Amino acid sequence: MLDHLIKGATLVDGTGAPARRADVGIRGGRIAVIAAPGTVTEEATSSEDATGLVLAPGFVDPHTHYDAQLFWDPYATPSMNHGVTTVAGGNCGFTLAPLNPGRPEDADYTRRMMSKVEGMSLKALEDGVSWGWSTFDEYLRSLDGRIAVNAGFMVGHCALRRHVMGPDAVGGQPTPEQLDAMLALLHDAMAAGAWGLSTTQSSTHSDGDGKPVASRHAEPAELLALSRAVGEHEGTQLEAIVAGCLDQFADDEIELLVEMSAAAGRPLNWNVLTIDAAVPERVPRQLVPSERARKAGGRIVALTMPILTPMNMSLGTFCALNLIPGWGEILALPVPERIARLLDADVRAEMLRRADSKEAGIFRRLANFGRYVIGDTYSPENEGLSGRVVQDIAAERGIDPFRCLVEICANDRLRTVLWPMPTDNDPATWALRRETWEHEDVLLGGSDAGAHLDRMCGAPYTTRFLGDCLRGRRLVPLERAVQMLTDDPARLFGLRERGRIEEGFHADLVLFDPERIEAGPATLVHDLPGDSPRLDSKAIGVVSVRVNGVETLRDDRVTGAVPGTVLRSGRDTRTVSTK
Repeated sequence: MLDHLIKGATLVDGTGAPARRADVGIRGGRIAVIAAPGTVTEEATSSEDATGLVLAPGFVDPHTHYDAQLFWDPYATPSMNHGVTTVAGGNCGFTLAPLNPGRPEDADYTRRMMSKVEGMSLKALEDGVSWGWSTFDEYLRSLDGRIAVNAGFMVGHCALRRHVMGPDAVGGQPTPEQLDAMLALLHDAMAAGAWGLSTTQSSTHSDGDGKPVASRHAEPAELLALSRAVGEHEGTQLEAIVAGCLDQFADDEIELLVEMSAAAGRPLNWNVLTIDAAVPERVPRQLVPSERARKAGGRIVALTMPILTPMNMSLGTFCALNLIPGWGEILALPVPERIARLLDADVRAEMLRRADSKEAGIFRRLANFGRYVIGDTYSPENEGLSGRVVQDIAAERGIDPFRCLVEICANDRLRTVLWPMPTDNDPATWALRRETWEHEDVLLGGSDAGAHLDRMCGAPYTTRFLGDCLRGRRLVPLERAVQMLTDDPARLFGLRERGRIEEGFHADLVLFDPERIEAGPATLVHDLPGDSPRLDSKAIGVVSVRVNGVETLRDDRVTGAVPGTVLRSGRDTRTVSTK
């Protein structure tokens, strides 16, 4: 007997094949039968009429930071609401394990680092996570049987360094014995099911003390030794971030990424490839590592987002504005002193000069302050400004936009929420995106879901992209769009029997209304431990989500079921060839 029968759905199976009407039966967590409508004779415990709805494989998000959130939110919201059934965590060199049992203070260091570098609420990290593990195996076991999505995790380079080197991990180099100890920890983690190694050398990544995170101090020899270790385990990967990921790679960064992938004999993915027709040289440069890796026996895949991710800014709290050269020192001052400096015309002039310099890289995009929209305000002086564009307010006041923005923020003691309007929303850029998406080493993803919680909301990229494909720009047909969200990432990670609707595959499924599928606007909610805020987005048109055959969501409401699997390398992933 079937556990459930979905009747008459428009089946988009993830392979890119044309959509077709079908009945799909589920038994024991897997897809038992796919047949023409009305031809399934086996009885089912339950069934539903899905006429007019699309049935697709559950979406696979290749870049998240749900490592902590899953402890207080096993449903990985809002990703699961938007059809995501499998998430890849442990990215960018940051994981919650391993922790050295001889140094209890390492847990506090890790919490403060994650709060700073990934924008997670420190209060939520303190109150919502047990921190009762030391090994990576113990961390994975603490999630077994209690999550609603499937989740796999890389092991973070920063955690390996901190475990072995302690405070010397920041600024120091390992002795041969310490490097051997790091390698042993990495082997143990992968034997327990870690998907591989993640690392960062990005200049934007600093710890809770404001110092470069531990992996940024690693020399190439250390990175290559760790990469070779990854190649000794079945079903593993590499993920790496370097400074050039944000704009354009330097020659030595390209060489490092290529050598890492070739040394491991494993795919390496990085994020995020920013596509902008105003900078036509960027995409070709960022794909050079992929071209060279294939010649060297490796494979390098760039992640890129198919939507414009809602992201807010503030002069009062840490955000991307702090990463503009010369801005961090000013924006880190106590609020009264910060306001005084910002109101100084000479200081603003120098800040604008630095923001428009070549060294600002991709952050130059943030310097057009006339194109900011005022969000929430908190003072009588700013009443009526919410929702207005700064350049319009500045024109009314007869002052330049940056001065106007600063004065508005100063009235609110810098609490004003600012929404920059995208600079890359033109037809030429969208045409370039469509062209770039078809490159064999470009993959959709980079949501950062679970991180930067009150600043950005990338988790809904799946439904927003599908809505755009069906009713908006229509850059790719529905069948290809679904494939890009399902089978493509599943194949990169070597997921066993996931990513497609095929008999015998795990029944990770999303059922949606093609006439309505979309993501709602990003709104601030206070639902984290400690009443901490985050941005959320409602899923529109998602009728049902199933993970391993069990319904986890119906009409944007979680069911309470937790059928997700902690996906372990080797058991749940196979090695992906780089040849």
